Amino acid sequence: MLNRAYVFSMKAHGSQSRASGDPYFSHPLGVAEILTRLKLDAASIVTGLLHDTVEDTEATLHEIEGLFGKEIGQLVDGVTKLSRLELQSDHTKHAENFRKLVLAMSNDIRVLLVKLADRLHNMQTLNFIKDPEKRRRIALETLEIYAPLAERMGMHEIKDELENLSFAEVYPEAYASIVQRRAFLREQGTGHADQIIQELGKVLADGGVECAVSGREKTPYSIWRKMQKKRMEFEQLSDIMAFRIIVPDITACYQALGVIHGRYSMIPGRFKDYISTPKPNNYRSIHTGVIGPFRSRIEIQIRTRDMHEIAELGVAAHWQYKQGRPQLEGRQYRWLRELLDILEHAAGPEEFLENTKLEMFQDQVFCFTPKGDLIALPRGATPVDFAYAVHTEVGNTCVGAKINGRIVPLRSELHNGDQVEVVTSRAQTPSPTWERFVVTGKARACIRRYIRTQQRTQYVELGRAMMQKEFQHEGYEYADKALDGVRKKFKAEETEDLLAQIGEGMLGAREVLNAVFPGIRQPTAPEKVVPIGRQRAKSAKGGGKGNAIPIRGLIPGMAMHFAGCCHPLPGDRIVGIVTTGKGVTIHTIDCETLESFADTPERWLDVAWDQDPNGVEQHVGRLAVVITNQPGSLGSLTTVIGKNAGNISNLKITNRSIDFFEVLVDVEVKDVRHLTNIIAALRATPAISSVDRARG
Repeated sequence: MLNRAYVFSMKAHGSQSRASGDPYFSHPLGVAEILTRLKLDAASIVTGLLHDTVEDTEATLHEIEGLFGKEIGQLVDGVTKLSRLELQSDHTKHAENFRKLVLAMSNDIRVLLVKLADRLHNMQTLNFIKDPEKRRRIALETLEIYAPLAERMGMHEIKDELENLSFAEVYPEAYASIVQRRAFLREQGTGHADQIIQELGKVLADGGVECAVSGREKTPYSIWRKMQKKRMEFEQLSDIMAFRIIVPDITACYQALGVIHGRYSMIPGRFKDYISTPKPNNYRSIHTGVIGPFRSRIEIQIRTRDMHEIAELGVAAHWQYKQGRPQLEGRQYRWLRELLDILEHAAGPEEFLENTKLEMFQDQVFCFTPKGDLIALPRGATPVDFAYAVHTEVGNTCVGAKINGRIVPLRSELHNGDQVEVVTSRAQTPSPTWERFVVTGKARACIRRYIRTQQRTQYVELGRAMMQKEFQHEGYEYADKALDGVRKKFKAEETEDLLAQIGEGMLGAREVLNAVFPGIRQPTAPEKVVPIGRQRAKSAKGGGKGNAIPIRGLIPGMAMHFAGCCHPLPGDRIVGIVTTGKGVTIHTIDCETLESFADTPERWLDVAWDQDPNGVEQHVGRLAVVITNQPGSLGSLTTVIGKNAGNISNLKITNRSIDFFEVLVDVEVKDVRHLTNIIAALRATPAISSVDRARG
């Protein structure tokens, strides 16, 4: 079969040549050679020989399936680069290709192995591409996407080579400097490294540990990453070697660790045990840092021979088949299933790429469920990330969390070894504020998806209400069908898409009305403010659960927020302004900001408070206070507010002088009367010089 694939590929590519001038066939041959070096199965190597035939030659997938079987046909189809897709920009194209690649991987992980070999060979011959911008783009893509994927597969050899080839292209000066410095340190310490290896071997032998000790030079990219992470100066770079101790079994790993720590001082914070808690890619080893022979700081890795093979070759080291399919079970492939979850929730290729980069680049923390199951998360993860890692539904209904038995805020950072218990409620839905502190791509994608769905519903309802108002104003009866004829003009696929654009403020309701009735008269002398005394749109009753917004003129579920410039309170005269991307913003009628909307009367909504006299909802009023600069003044301010049933939600000192402090205080109150009572009480307090309701 290999022989047939070799001949088929060579004939198919014919006289095609590469940028280097070599026959194009040298590329599939190079990819197959890399796959052979990894000792992969025949189907993967044949796929390496054929991977470009469907894309770049006259050969068809049907032809390949006929000659080599369905399995190889599917693998070739999975690896094909999909460059025929007409996408808007290079960046979208590479995000979309990556999205398709992950989909292909989901069926057979060998697709990714062939793709990594393809990328490695392209990077090895990158210098033949004449366009420097294209070279840099390919190298950056490799650094951002393919090297982290190789690491997740546990294929450190491939990862190191991809990183160094990319690093040399993207940061040539830094690469040259590090290589030069490494050569100098190598010259200085050649004998030194040999002596350290000998001494470590002797110390372990005296401790009764049978082992092989070797030194491994760090790669230029890993040195550069370390310098970036620890903010080291170039001259501070002293250790370019990591020492590896290979022992027969797991017991000997811990015995060797005991001997090393017994003889040398351990460097705090440098010990990691990946044998008892392996990395998600199944990497297992003990890492430690000690002040070793010659008082030098050295890094040591202790592992068995099997662990070493898996560390270097990853999934390729323990290739197993079950009824002709590679196994995708086990924790080392959990990340692959997580990527597919993100794919399901992401809005488009750009967001998918952003979220998957988040997934791949972070360091890990290991946490436990109450039952003792291990969950690996990126460093900086929170209980919300943990909840989504357990299950999407657990994340969506999460209301609280306990870490090691203690109730903590949802934004708390998790640490290695934490036991996390998630408290859920069916009434809970994802909060938009969660997006500010979650770090996993899956959590972010799920939260965004929920917010998008919720916002769209609100914008559609708001858009419909605005169109109803415009139709009634002209004496027509509104129906959604009336918009069917004009939606294509506004590039909306569905009527709801058009209504959502109106509700979001992307389109004016009047503009759409003019498209529906082209001969309609234009409104004369637009009024600056719609008087509050006019007929008010009645609040929709029924449909929709518990509308908590105490505003008449809005409908349940409508996107709405209170303006930060005037902080309207129940009792104030108010007006609604349709704001792009935010729905309706509620302002007080005398807010100075309203002047900027004078030329767009179609954005004004006639609204009024509809406060329940027994309601308990709190609103924020802002006070500008001047207090005397003396002990106890601030205490008097907060005591008076508290005694009058106000709750301070924010306090900011805006100006200090020898005699006075100027302070902005946000107070939660029921209505204007409540705030007025607090202002009166404050004015009667000796420590307070003046107090007014803040504007602007």
